[in-house]
Formats: sequence, C-alpha cells, structure tokens
Amino acid sequence: MTAPGTGPHDTGPQASAAPPAPELLSRTALAVFRLNGQFLSVAEGLAQPAGMTAAWWQVLGAVLHEPLPVAGIARAMGITRQSVQRIADLLVERGLAAYHPNPAHRRAKLLAPTEEGRAAIARITPGHAEFAALLCERLGGADDFHRVMAALEDLSGALEALPRPSAS
Repeated sequence: MTAPGTGPHDTGPQASAAPPAPELLSRTALAVFRLNGQFLSVAEGLAQPAGMTAAWWQVLGAVLHEPLPVAGIARAMGITRQSVQRIADLLVERGLAAYHPNPAHRRAKLLAPTEEGRAAIARITPGHAEFAALLCERLGGADDFHRVMAALEDLSGALEALPRPSAS
C-alpha cells in the first residue's frame, strides 16, 4: 500500500481533495476509452474461436432474447444505425441471423438469430464465463464487481440525461 500522495493517480500533497470537474471528466473519458479498447480486445479473443468477431457477437447478442429492428439495436448499444445495418447484413449473409417481418413497421424488419447463430454464441459462452469469473475474482468478488457495473451504469445514465454540447 502506498502512502497518501504517492500513488500512481495522486496529484501531490492535496491528493485527498477531488480534482476539479474538468479534470475528472477528462480522466474518466480516457479511462472509459481505454476500457472500451480492452473490452473489444477481450471480446475479439472470445469470439474468434467461434468464427465470429466482437462486433458480430455484440449485434447477435442484442437479439438473443427478442428480435429487434436495426435502429433499436443501435439505440441500445449507443452505436450508429449504419454500422449495425452493415453487421446485420453480414450476419444474415453468413446464416447467423435472419430478417423477419415487423408487425409494428413494414419497412424496419426485425433481426433474429438463426439456430446457427445461437450455436455460435453457445461456443463463446464457456470462455466468456471463465473470463468473467477471473475478472470477478480480480475485482475482489461479486459485490465489488457489481459496484463497478452500477457506477458505469450511473455514469451512462447521467450522460444520457445531459444535453449534448453543440459544435459551433
């Protein structure tokens, strides 16, 4: 354990005082960007043995429990509709997903996994569970892991509730 003011994230003698809000935002954004890269790397490693990519797994995973239109998948994941459309079309082309009629909207078809798509996800599940257990242990157990998840969800909710800065 390091003494106060000497840890890697301390900023000197006043390390116990929280940094100003702009610094907190910048450091949080950098941490989240790094986490995103780390999660994508882990996801690529988990998906590859099943012949999938992290992006394919992400989109297919979004429709495992219920079919969704491409725009709904994009909203849920916070990514562009166009990138989801491109991946959805690839999944359909490869037989991992299929489009079905949408009773709520004639033109916005619903994406759903095929049996082959479900089998691909099932091949990822054991490695995913093993990695999750290792990460949970590294974080100090399920309670600590839950706190991390809740903090990230709180951060996401707070960002969602704020107006977007306008580009001028």
